[in-house]
Amino acid sequence: MSTLSSILVRDSTEGDVPAIHAIYSHHVLHGLASFEETPPDVAEMAHRRAEIVKRALPHLVATRDGVIIGYAYVGPFRPRSAYRYTLEDSIYVSPGAQRLGVGRRLLAELLHRSSAAGYRQMVAVIGDSANHASIGLHAALGFAQVGCLRSVGFKFGRWVDSVLMERALGSGDTTLPAG
Repeated sequence: MSTLSSILVRDSTEGDVPAIHAIYSHHVLHGLASFEETPPDVAEMAHRRAEIVKRALPHLVATRDGVIIGYAYVGPFRPRSAYRYTLEDSIYVSPGAQRLGVGRRLLAELLHRSSAAGYRQMVAVIGDSANHASIGLHAALGFAQVGCLRSVGFKFGRWVDSVLMERALGSGDTTLPAG
């Protein structure tokens, strides 16, 4: 069985939160994908997950051999009602599982579920313009770079950019939403 086919993607559960917390904490402490500088505790991560699930949005985990090796979710891009058809994705992969297709599987599922739910745009706000893996992943799944916010974050003693990428979902802006 290939590595990619042995990766399963499913809805996250409350019981997955400690593993999600461990993955996210690593990225907060060692990476620029998140601009948080102190990892939130497990209770905060459980609260964040619950807020996404309460909105009926996907919050997923990827597993291999029963071990959680990544997670992803979408949330509202902005709180104002005019943005209600636009989502922002977040994807985190455990250090030992990077470059195995985990992010691709998670993002593809987010795109599928978000399109099926009637959303029209997905935005990626990628920490660090040198994050070629995340930029490449999003580009491979149809996102286009639409901007770069220069030096908007300061982490690890240096200024950090945010890259903005966007992808249409479903019929995008070619038709009006139902209802």
